Amino acid sequence: MLPLFKSQKLMLSLMALTFLVTLLLFGYVRIEAKIIDLPTYHALLESGSIQKAVVEENEVVLYTSNDRYIIIKDGIDIHTLLKHVPIEVKTQNPLLQELILIGVLLGAMLLLLLYARKKRAQELQKESEKEQKAYAFDPFGASIIRPVRSRITFKDVAGIHDVKEELEEIVDFLKNPLKYKRYGITLPRGVLLIGPPGVGKTMIAKAVAGEASVPFFYQSGATFVQIYVGMGAKRVKELFSQAKANAPSIIFIDEIDAVGRARGGMRNDERESTLNQLLTEMDGFEESSGVIVIAATNKIEIIDEALLRSGRFDRRVFISLPDKNDRQEILKAYLQGKPTNVNVEELATMSVGFSGAALATLVNEAAINALRRSAQTIEQSDFMAVRQKVLMGKKKVLSFSNEEKKIQALYQAAKALSAYWFEIDFDKITIVNDRLKDMDAEIESKTHMLSKIKVYLSGSAATKMVYHEKFSNATEDLSRAIEIAKTMVEAYGMGEKMIPNEGDVMLILENAQKEIAHFLEGMGKALDVIANELIEKESITKLRIKEIMDEIL
Repeated sequence: MLPLFKSQKLMLSLMALTFLVTLLLFGYVRIEAKIIDLPTYHALLESGSIQKAVVEENEVVLYTSNDRYIIIKDGIDIHTLLKHVPIEVKTQNPLLQELILIGVLLGAMLLLLLYARKKRAQELQKESEKEQKAYAFDPFGASIIRPVRSRITFKDVAGIHDVKEELEEIVDFLKNPLKYKRYGITLPRGVLLIGPPGVGKTMIAKAVAGEASVPFFYQSGATFVQIYVGMGAKRVKELFSQAKANAPSIIFIDEIDAVGRARGGMRNDERESTLNQLLTEMDGFEESSGVIVIAATNKIEIIDEALLRSGRFDRRVFISLPDKNDRQEILKAYLQGKPTNVNVEELATMSVGFSGAALATLVNEAAINALRRSAQTIEQSDFMAVRQKVLMGKKKVLSFSNEEKKIQALYQAAKALSAYWFEIDFDKITIVNDRLKDMDAEIESKTHMLSKIKVYLSGSAATKMVYHEKFSNATEDLSRAIEIAKTMVEAYGMGEKMIPNEGDVMLILENAQKEIAHFLEGMGKALDVIANELIEKESITKLRIKEIMDEIL
């Protein structure tokens, strides 16, 4: 890019100079001459001020040492003037001369521009040919691996207190390696950050590099997997060579499962050769190399076991979704510097299940909503307005027919009524979606999990009770209910037997279905009222359901 910049700068300079010269010449040629009368003419002639005269068609231009004067040709005696000064006769139009001069200058400028463009095109062609030759030999030839300096520190990463504690000793090792060598301590060569998308794995790695003030090499796992056999392995070798040359340093490999997935099964020679090179490089680390590898994944179950053995990624840091206190810290960080009038604790309570990235999106969308309504500050209502959009995206009911709308209203009414009755918390339920609040707790009871299953099965139970038919709108809720039942049996041992049994999952679902159907049969009146309100207003709050139930009961 530098030669192109210089070439363009030179062309612009030459064009500006040519234009300036043209203006000066044009201005000089077009100096306005003063029109004089006959007495003034005689005075100039008698004083000897006129140095020469030029006859141009019907005018006579008189030149003095400083000025020009014009007088009508027929008003003076040319013979008398000739006796005093030399006379020049011009038959060509002076304006035409000026136009010719300008045309010549513009033509020269155009030729200069064309010449410069031609030279630059030749240079670009040569550079392109060199790049093509380099790429034909090595597709990474033009991509040099360079480190960056991270300015992010642990202060910039809200929450994750437990994670910080685990990584602080790595930071200390990078800052003070001699202290550890004195005691013969060998720190992990690789740290694997494990957690769902959006929890800040990349930011944490940058914070470690920023805290230690060491070079940071970032690579995505996907960049190693190429269609050219051997190129991924070459890329890995270059990465580790550069990191060692800049030691102490940190290598961060994001989405390492793209290259580090378990070998076997669907054979991929390029991926396997890249993985083998990665394993070799991590084995080849000298204890004093000063290079630490940090990798991130949300799919540890598919990572090759060789990567997880001792001496490679032998330290694993699990990063979970932020809890309520973490969410409060993250929200405070994102709200800093913004005009707000909100209760951060309430925002943290209503954002159960949000990752750090989702909270950033929530704050940004709320700010956009406030701007859309021309408000001076971001209010709590702005967050409520965009919460569903951030979680699930906008859903509309414009495509529902009247009959479909009745079916959907009954379906959602049953869920709203069941959630209220079985104390499954929610803000509001609309005709197109719901957002039941997950418990922000480490321990959850079997009764509460069964209640959630009943809520998810209530919609299909209600439509079957009224229409004697099953409908396709139950797909998502049915999947949720099955997932909870499987978790109860397989993870928590809440089935009939301690050992997981598929029959136990079916038994939980069938019992929950019978119980919710029996419950809804006795709540027909309340169900009708809630369904009608959903048809009319398309949403209903928990408070409104309480009012309806108080009136009926």
